[in-house]
Amino acid sequence: MEPTQNPDPTHPEVLGDAGALAAAGEALRPLPLAELHLHIEGTLQPELIFELAERNGMELPYAGLEELRGLYEFTDLQSFLDLYYANMAVLQTEQDFADMTRAYLARAAAAGVRHAEIMMDPQAHLSRGISLETCVNGVASALATSVQEFGISTLLIAAFLRDLPEEAALGVLDSLLAMNAPIAAIGLDSAEVGNPPAKFERLFGRAREAGLRLTAHAGEEGPPSYIIDALDILGVERIDHGIRCMEDPELVERLVEDRIPLTVCPLSNVRLRAVDTLADHPLPAMLAAGLNVSVNSDDPAYFGGYVDDNFAQLNAVFALSEFDRARLAANSIHSSFASEERKAELLKELNDI
Repeated sequence: MEPTQNPDPTHPEVLGDAGALAAAGEALRPLPLAELHLHIEGTLQPELIFELAERNGMELPYAGLEELRGLYEFTDLQSFLDLYYANMAVLQTEQDFADMTRAYLARAAAAGVRHAEIMMDPQAHLSRGISLETCVNGVASALATSVQEFGISTLLIAAFLRDLPEEAALGVLDSLLAMNAPIAAIGLDSAEVGNPPAKFERLFGRAREAGLRLTAHAGEEGPPSYIIDALDILGVERIDHGIRCMEDPELVERLVEDRIPLTVCPLSNVRLRAVDTLADHPLPAMLAAGLNVSVNSDDPAYFGGYVDDNFAQLNAVFALSEFDRARLAANSIHSSFASEERKAELLKELNDI
């Protein structure tokens, strides 16, 4: 397979036809790829939530797994965030964070992920009394052995909550740098509407001075202008989501010309009502326009699937060609913050299939 060199899975409104999905899933074997848009807290499966609650002597507000799963129907980004932050309460110790991270890595390996750039939200843990050392060291301890245990190279991204003040983010970044936290980049996530990129100009400037790579969520619920501002004001190298770029032809032309990576999360977009159904998703049009898009899972425990589930459902709806699947995988590798040596290894693995 020769890609271009640079160019809960049963949810009815995502799938359409479950039989078609099953057939598509059987026909697809995972391609080696990089996952670039993944929130580690969003991999917290209901079973692990109950396990950690029991370990930490906590009483959950849910009678059982089915009641919790029943809450995974979201009307918008905020309705998801409310549950997402509430479930984080079970993360209390370094071991909790490490167990969550290892569970993701095991599942990601089965999905074909060979390199993962994992976002974590330190502010969400600090606000509930968990120290920076606990959350960072817990996740980092699992990432430190990710190649040996799972065959996945990893980088850690500190994502900042855009609905909080920039001053708070600057303080956390300074603390991360002071403790020499093993972060390779910073990101910007949480509620997009009403929180434009310009709000965090100093934060991204400080991270750039520290030699960190830069990415930001933009153009999911927010307008195309947020994508432009993330590029021009924050100086990001990569846009997380970015699907609303299709509303601005001049922006699309710029993104194509500059090969700006867009880390698209199809199942997430459906679950959060950014698009009505998967059949309405702009991914095929984005590929046709020549945009540098990749497929990612975002918060897979909440949005119906990991990266292989995203590919299976895309294939069931759009019948992706082998070329397009390979192009998406190659785009993910090229768009990663991995070393050039690691990218070359992954591209060889992909081309050898």
